[in-house]
Amino acid sequence: MARALTPEPLTAEAYAPFGDVLSADRSDVPAKPANQGTAARRDHLAELASLRPGASLNVCSFRCSPKTAWPMEVALLEKHPLSTQVFVPMNARRYLVLVALGGDSPDLSTARAFVAGATQGVSYRPGVWHHPMIALDAPIDFTCLVWEDGTDGDCVVAPLPPGALAVASV
Repeated sequence: MARALTPEPLTAEAYAPFGDVLSADRSDVPAKPANQGTAARRDHLAELASLRPGASLNVCSFRCSPKTAWPMEVALLEKHPLSTQVFVPMNARRYLVLVALGGDSPDLSTARAFVAGATQGVSYRPGVWHHPMIALDAPIDFTCLVWEDGTDGDCVVAPLPPGALAVASV
């Protein structure tokens, strides 16, 4: 029987074990004036890490099609063992963030699903298991930052047994 996750709103507090929430509205990060007073700047919204010498920062983009059939059976999770990965939406739309802790394999008892708002980005800490990005209402484009060196260590994929994990309707 699949463990069914009910998606919850993405908040910095709830998401903290997995990474950081990037938002211009974060009240826990003080804003300071910038750009001759026309902007409010919040620094260090995410802890970034590259734990592999020789890996270089890859700034890439993803265009994701929306998921339309629910519930969704989760077929796999992936992780970047030695790099933070950051996703920032380039067009304001909601998306689903599915994460789990674990070592060599995902610990599905820690799996959680979050609905990210149109003005929120996310980071995954090194080694955090996650599902590839899931657009909800319409196609969504993301800017992604991740340190890579072109080896198999860039991304580890764990197929899940059929029926192990599902996400209820959003």
